[in-house]
Amino acid sequence: MEFLIILPFLLTFYYLKPEFMTSFIDQICLLEIQNPILKSIDNVIQYYNEYIGGFLILLMLIPTGIYFIIKLKFLNITKLRHSIRVVAGKYDKSEDIGDVNHFKALTTALSATVGTGNIVGVALAIGWGGPGAVFWMWVTGFLGMILKYSECTLSHKYRRFNSDGSVSGGPMYYMEFGLKHRIGKMARVLALIFAVATVLCSLGTGNMAQSNSMSAALHGTYDIEKWISGFVIAGLALLVIVGGIKRIAEVTSRLVPFMAVLYVISALTIIAIKYDQIPYAFSIIFTDAFTGKAAAGGFFGSVFLMTLVMGVRRGLFSNEAGQGSAPIAHAAAKTEYPAREGLVASLEPLVDTLIICTLTALVIILTGAWQLDKEGVSMTARAMEMGLNKVGIKGIGDHIVAIGLMLFAFSTIISWSYYGTRAVNYLFGEKFIKPYGYIYGLFVFLGSIWGLDLVWHFVDMVITFMTIPNLIALLLLAPVVMNETRKYFTEMEKIEPKKKKYLS
Repeated sequence: MEFLIILPFLLTFYYLKPEFMTSFIDQICLLEIQNPILKSIDNVIQYYNEYIGGFLILLMLIPTGIYFIIKLKFLNITKLRHSIRVVAGKYDKSEDIGDVNHFKALTTALSATVGTGNIVGVALAIGWGGPGAVFWMWVTGFLGMILKYSECTLSHKYRRFNSDGSVSGGPMYYMEFGLKHRIGKMARVLALIFAVATVLCSLGTGNMAQSNSMSAALHGTYDIEKWISGFVIAGLALLVIVGGIKRIAEVTSRLVPFMAVLYVISALTIIAIKYDQIPYAFSIIFTDAFTGKAAAGGFFGSVFLMTLVMGVRRGLFSNEAGQGSAPIAHAAAKTEYPAREGLVASLEPLVDTLIICTLTALVIILTGAWQLDKEGVSMTARAMEMGLNKVGIKGIGDHIVAIGLMLFAFSTIISWSYYGTRAVNYLFGEKFIKPYGYIYGLFVFLGSIWGLDLVWHFVDMVITFMTIPNLIALLLLAPVVMNETRKYFTEMEKIEPKKKKYLS
């Protein structure tokens, strides 16, 4: 809590000596440009993303998704109604062991995925890769449904119960305990690599990317200095993470659904107004997906490959399918059937990417905001403002985006801190969780003040560090996924014999 003691003095000093404080913060902000070490690191990160990480993701994510979707006979579509019934509590039992029910496990995971990716990530995908990138986000989301099913089924099967009765789970556990009979000591090595990557990713995906977008939205909409936003956001995050104050998290969890509904209604209103242009929007998405012309024609110098890569990257950032983060939350679900929780998890990419991201993309394309000189959250805010102006609702579009983004992103920061603490606990034990919380808070602040490019380069890199080991484990454990699937639906045929055969 030392941070919260220092904060008032820093703010007071800013108002007494603004020129000194501004200069001090400017020096920190310019580190990424002027510091040769950081510049060199950023160059290495960009090289990795462009020539190694990006291609590895393409070569593994989509083929792995296709493999599972064929082996499981399009289970994410054929069992969609059953998945919804599970979330609705149709099969809940009070005696089931775990920390939370299916619905709470789903909302916990969704709070980590519904955030910056839906508002900023879509805009960045279109900005850097053209409208065609949206198509590849859809592909990632569709295949992501089956990947989420597979990884969360495994996570629940290999979860472990702590001495206090709480649950620990995630890819590091199904790597260590599920693969040890297949690859021996390498199973533990793979689990350690994943856990380290999870800590790094918690500082990037769930941290810096979120605070960067929040401070950008506050600066662009309300002209608040980014460093002030950074201090406040970091302070609130530390209150919840280190201070154990759950009140803020509870309030956020109640406000997020409200803002999500408001955001969706606003987007649908704009889409309804421009209903006659919807065929054009879908046409340019599908056409540009395979040509890259809209991006290559001087927009950001993109080509087809950039369209494909940006769509997959931003789709993965948005729904996290195959990345291995959501299984950490779903492992705590109360159910005796791992496959049942896998079905619940499969709904996340549907809601996150195929619905919410599509709404954002259509608003940006239909309003023409993607052709303006805007980037990231500024593009989405401009699109929302332009669209609502058409129905006489002026001056609130950018506020909807700014406030919605702050709530979505803050809930993501809190959720990802949980993922990070689980990985730290796996690696070092409980005594290192609190120090990690302070480091997490520092990265929230750094993400707020550093430039967009450096933050997102780091994010793209660390996502691959988690995803690649996880996809390797999924492929090696595919027989286990198939077995758990057969076992579950065989049981369901006994429970509901009058229903249509589940295994057909």
